[in-house]
Amino acid sequence: MRLFLLATSAALALTSAASAREIDPLAPSGRWSANTAGQAQTPPMGWNSWNAFFTDVDEEKVVASAKIMVDSGLAAKGYRYVNLDEGWWDHRRADGRMLVRTDKFGSARTADGATSFKPFTNRIHAMGLKAGIYTDLGRNTCAQAYGPNEPNLPRGSVTEREVGLWGHIDGDIRLYFADWGFDYIKIDGCGLRAYGPDSDTVRSGKYRALAPLLDLDTVSRSNIPAVRRQFAAVAAALARYNPDGDFLLSLCIWGSANVRAWAKDVGNISRTSDDITPDWGRMLTNFDTSAKRALYAHPGSWNDPDMLFIGKGDFDADHLTEARSHFALWAMINAPLLIGSDLRKTPKPLMDIFGNAALIAVNQDPGGHQAVVAYDTDDLQIFVKTLADGTKAVALLNRSSQPLKATLTAAHLAFRADAAVELTDLWTARRSSFTRETSLAIQPRETLVFRASGKRELADGMYLSELPGDVNPAVDGVTDPIADPTIHRAISPWEGTHGGGSRPIYAGWGGAQADATPFGRQLQIAGQRYAHGLGVLANSRLEVRNHNYRRFTVTVGIDDSATEAKRPVTFAVYGDGRLLATSKPIGRGASQRLDAPIAAVRILELVATSPGATNERLPIAWADAQLR
Repeated sequence: MRLFLLATSAALALTSAASAREIDPLAPSGRWSANTAGQAQTPPMGWNSWNAFFTDVDEEKVVASAKIMVDSGLAAKGYRYVNLDEGWWDHRRADGRMLVRTDKFGSARTADGATSFKPFTNRIHAMGLKAGIYTDLGRNTCAQAYGPNEPNLPRGSVTEREVGLWGHIDGDIRLYFADWGFDYIKIDGCGLRAYGPDSDTVRSGKYRALAPLLDLDTVSRSNIPAVRRQFAAVAAALARYNPDGDFLLSLCIWGSANVRAWAKDVGNISRTSDDITPDWGRMLTNFDTSAKRALYAHPGSWNDPDMLFIGKGDFDADHLTEARSHFALWAMINAPLLIGSDLRKTPKPLMDIFGNAALIAVNQDPGGHQAVVAYDTDDLQIFVKTLADGTKAVALLNRSSQPLKATLTAAHLAFRADAAVELTDLWTARRSSFTRETSLAIQPRETLVFRASGKRELADGMYLSELPGDVNPAVDGVTDPIADPTIHRAISPWEGTHGGGSRPIYAGWGGAQADATPFGRQLQIAGQRYAHGLGVLANSRLEVRNHNYRRFTVTVGIDDSATEAKRPVTFAVYGDGRLLATSKPIGRGASQRLDAPIAAVRILELVATSPGATNERLPIAWADAQLR
């Protein structure tokens, strides 16, 4: 069923069409609008059953994994969530209550046959851990659609096998959290895309039709507002049945429906890609879907390139270089660290990777800043992450199959070139230092990762692009979400080399960027290049949390890459809703410096307006933006 995009991304920032008519999305609100509900001040850490067991999950396997987490010391290092994935349902009772497969989860048996996961969650909680559960946003699940021969599928009549949230959000969330005591929920979206009236699943007579709301391949065929409303209803139910705020909502619709632009306002983590597999190329694909979205992740809402697949394939004990790269990259971009291996069989070298305290500290740093790209090619990338104590984490990724030599500079780190930079290798703890630059040898598929300290370029402040966790693109100007062509396109593990190959599918091209334009070019205004700043489209509003800085300075203008040359842009800086500084209307080829006092200001808002502009043709720059 052909479904079209119903609203612009600006309207999607609002809760309904009515409010969209009443409220100007570019008007300063004086508040931080990204999600802060739930328990995700840092990225969640734990274990999920899917990669190891798929639907063949049972109580013994899960409890054994939980026990190993505790006994191995992983729990003490922050791994606290023990998450059931698909395979736990029996069926939905006529009165709507969900029943557990007691042949797989024996402790769920009750005298009245209603079943309860409460003994299971009590057992997990008694270990000092948290318990997670899985469901689908539609009527039916992924395995029912794509794994009809998998074990442990729901049983019974057509309606009894409808175990998803569709039509049951309030009842199911109350059961899972208030009654059963779960702390985390992962919600897939196969039920919103795989059960159209013409699908084989429905034609078989085993399932009822549900008009698709999602199209993974083509964002314009997804009903974005409807999908967002469903997740917003889940978020409201979670808040209702968890008055202490102890919950976590994981959105898993694989980068479809432009979810990377709005999930940050609804839930705690959001999948930016299709499922990961234990293949180097697939890991790069998943990594790429999150790696350049630093401004869309914050304490309370994180990008999720899927679970760690360390333990199989290219990431098993015979491929420690790749396994370490996988872990280091997830740590750098603040991805959830969710182990997917069968811990009962995981060898010590891999357990040591999971337990690397230095990299866990990078991932869990309270500053909440995802790493920003400092150098970018198809062969080599350098990522730099600002840590709460002012030091930096830096990762150099060799994406290729050849050894490379890389030059790391003080400039990559926004450190002074005339002062020593101290490096600590986060795998070996070996220390070194350099001034200005250093040359590093990187083996194929290796990621070198260091903690770096030095004298900042800005002795009394920070570039705003160093602090992406404090910047929220409340409105990023994207009006027509399209696929990002820069994401690595691996061979599909589901289709192989049938058809014409993988095409760009993950929306996000044109979103706000740190130290780059929305389309990946270096920031440049009137012929002058800028190493630091924020690139975004016109008709956008960025929210910035101010942590005791007293002054904001910036050079504003239309980026030289803009193709809509005739329309000027007006730039305005607001503090807690009050106008602090504004520019004259600026045309392409000109710039203006703005300077605003921000002492005692909690929320800055950076607004760029150009009435009537085609936003995608009008990238603008908040260049050399500094907080001092």
